[in-house]
Amino acid sequence: MDATQPIVIRLEGRLTPADPHRLCQELSERLALLGPGGAGPEVVVDASGLAYAGLAAVDAVARLRLVVRREGGVLRLRGAGPELGELLELFGLGRGLG
Repeated sequence: MDATQPIVIRLEGRLTPADPHRLCQELSERLALLGPGGAGPEVVVDASGLAYAGLAAVDAVARLRLVVRREGGVLRLRGAGPELGELLELFGLGRGLG
């Protein structure tokens, strides 16, 4: 895995309550491939394929953000529709998502 390229996690379809855990496991596995040291990772959450912006999507973004922060990285949100953006703002998660 190329440490200079951002890791992209895609939110697709209609997320279920089980999806945030699965997405965080996927991200953790991909981060482990980078190994220790170096700058914190850049992770892009691509929400352009999201069919429904509900609480599972908010939960996924919040949990993914925590995983990235633990590694000293930055999370960027791409392709989020206005509904997801509004929900993230409502829950205080809109700041710091580039």
